[in-house]
Amino acid sequence: MDKVSVKEVLRNKAPGVSRWMPWFVKNYLKRIVHEEEVNYYLENFSRLDTIEFIRASLGHMGITYKAAGLDKLPRDGRYIFASNHPFGGIDGLMLAVEIAGRFGDVRVVVNDLLMNLEPLRPIFIPINKHGRQKPEYAQMYKEAFESDMPIVTFPAGLCSRRRNGKVCDLEWKPSFVKQAIETRRDIVPVFFDGRLSDFFYNLSNLRTKLGVKANIEMLYLADEMFKQKGQHFEIRIGDPIPWQQLEGGRNARKTALSIREKAYALNKNNEAGK
Repeated sequence: MDKVSVKEVLRNKAPGVSRWMPWFVKNYLKRIVHEEEVNYYLENFSRLDTIEFIRASLGHMGITYKAAGLDKLPRDGRYIFASNHPFGGIDGLMLAVEIAGRFGDVRVVVNDLLMNLEPLRPIFIPINKHGRQKPEYAQMYKEAFESDMPIVTFPAGLCSRRRNGKVCDLEWKPSFVKQAIETRRDIVPVFFDGRLSDFFYNLSNLRTKLGVKANIEMLYLADEMFKQKGQHFEIRIGDPIPWQQLEGGRNARKTALSIREKAYALNKNNEAGK
């Protein structure tokens, strides 16, 4: 089992930056991405299949979760689960476990950086957000959407941010609506209740105010994940929206906004996430 190496990821994804980055910065990155702890999970649970690996890893962290409303979905349906994205990682893992338990398999659209986590690769559909999409990734994407497997996507593309004192997703990109229509999949809105630390949101807002385009706060997502140890999460599953009712083309963005509102309407606090 290959271990996670910050130095290797930097060398492969940003070789120019890697060459000039001081050793103490690389060591800092190793700490905030919890390289040693991640490798512990890889070493001890990698013999398990993907879903059991996730269960074991989250269990070791004392994280518990339950999806309400999943049992109302027919097992023979073809679905895209469109969810808000408060955590930037473990939300996808928890949802994958629950959906696989209902349907037997699942695929999750993710940043291709996560392909460095070898035990999770079988359920990932990687997207390159910082360059050209690899042909093999494009093929994986096509095959997954043409299959009958349920697919999890986070249409915001980024985890939730705090704007005007409120934590919620940024705009949902409409590509998932277009894919649902093209591949005849019903869309199921999903809502997670939760948030990251004030440090994360403050860093994001400061970066934005300074006009820095690089998503610096993303470096802290692993650290934020490990801060969720011992927590319990409720996942609320909405009613499926038939693909025949979806409006694409020029109206795809409007449709995405409507589905986003349906997801946030599942919030027990009944906040619309606007």
